[in-house]
Amino acid sequence: MRFDPWNPDFVAYPYGAYAELRREAPVSYFEPTGQWLISRHADVNALLRDRRLGRSYLHVATHEEFGRPEEPAFQEPFWRVTRAGMLDVEPPVHTRLRRLVSKAFTPRMVESLRPRVRAIAEGLVEAFVEKGGGDLIAEVAEPLPVTVIAEMLGVPEADRHLLRPWSADICQMYELNPSVESQHVAANAAAEFAAYLADLARARAVRPGDDLISALAAIEELTEDELIGTCVLLLNAGHEATVNVTGNGWWSLFRNPAELVRLREDRSLLPTAVEELMRWDTPLQMFERWVLEDIEVHGVEIPRGAEVALLFGSANRDETVFADPDRLDVGRPDNPHISFGAGIHFCLGAPLARIELIESFGALLERAPKLELVSEPEWKPGYVIRGLKSLDLTTG
Repeated sequence: MRFDPWNPDFVAYPYGAYAELRREAPVSYFEPTGQWLISRHADVNALLRDRRLGRSYLHVATHEEFGRPEEPAFQEPFWRVTRAGMLDVEPPVHTRLRRLVSKAFTPRMVESLRPRVRAIAEGLVEAFVEKGGGDLIAEVAEPLPVTVIAEMLGVPEADRHLLRPWSADICQMYELNPSVESQHVAANAAAEFAAYLADLARARAVRPGDDLISALAAIEELTEDELIGTCVLLLNAGHEATVNVTGNGWWSLFRNPAELVRLREDRSLLPTAVEELMRWDTPLQMFERWVLEDIEVHGVEIPRGAEVALLFGSANRDETVFADPDRLDVGRPDNPHISFGAGIHFCLGAPLARIELIESFGALLERAPKLELVSEPEWKPGYVIRGLKSLDLTTG
């Protein structure tokens, strides 16, 4: 099968097509999206760090100068939120925003959250076991990271049910060639989310609490748009990947029963298993960059104004980097996967995500040792952010 991100069969298993790309066309132009596909690990890793590329081009050029159409007016709420967060800006703005927010994600700060993460995970798993199972994604995978990041930010418990739907709607815009309907849904969700956060930040500025929104509201050099953009990014990025690693990861283990037995018998493998599950079936299959200066990759000239699609899922199966890359090995000792990215946009929340995943998988292994699959799951239609619709399990 060729690279076809709208084909459900490709979304379910893109790795055969990736192998063909790595072997025959490591740099290839994909006409339907107007992007250059980059499939080998070395190239993806290098381009993530290359400052001749950027998540945005608007700090160096206009849409017209890059040959891009002006964005429809209805998309404004989405772009206002997105471009105020650190992910979609470049230095020096990125540097300033990351410096301000990274204080909440120091190794010591993140490690101090482990007991709370463990308690939340154990509570969710206990409820799951008491009912004899259910949809692991809806009942464990989603509530854990949403609760953790909401507590960090200071989102009241009564409002937390709003977060996941807003996030899912906003993320529709990150798919390839999203439909007009999806664009409207994303813009409306961004507007609602931004209005909610603005009200919350203004209230915390007057009556601060011991939370991240209060801390951000007290920073004079942070604009309200930047505060909102930062919080939306932390809430979206802070749980989307973790939810899908959990779902994809358990589905991977059920498809590789010998590795599941191995993990059940030796919990010390949990840290390496989490890294391997992120590599073997990564939730973020593609990350895009704009070419700010002409580059050359494998003799192919890619001009300024072009867009490259860095295929994380392919890079993580590169046979020149990973021994026997199509084999799931929960004890894989050398695992330079790039599921968290690289360079200045490396995932700020990676240490927290690792803690959440280790505690979640650990709680399930401990409290549900007979966890079994009820039915084969279906993949959501999205390709860029790739995950299961549900994962129905029984605890035996």
